[in-house]
Amino acid sequence: QGQVAESGGGLVQAGDSLRLSCRFTRTITSVFNSMDMGWYRQAPGKEREIVARITNGIIEYADSVKGRFTVSRDNSRKMLYLQMNNLNTEDTAVYYCNRLPNFAWGQGTQVTVSS
Repeated sequence: QGQVAESGGGLVQAGDSLRLSCRFTRTITSVFNSMDMGWYRQAPGKEREIVARITNGIIEYADSVKGRFTVSRDNSRKMLYLQMNNLNTEDTAVYYCNRLPNFAWGQGTQVTVSS
């Protein structure tokens, strides 16, 4: 019921891929098109960290995911995506999407990578 809704997580083995989706549920298209946004993750016992963002059309990734993750957006569908390839156990976390600057946080989607 919040402003964002993440989906697509799951339990996978190391080396597998997942595609996460984020719907901005209460943002009209015209506003969505002008928004900066990104993906974050939080592993157990760790702080939430940003893993990928699109700001003013510029895409940036955390060093830990460069070459493996791809962030994209579909303005017509008001969706943000994160393609995650070659997952490893260090990627295990709850993944969140959000606007930059942040909306209230959604529930996230759990990604668990087994060795």
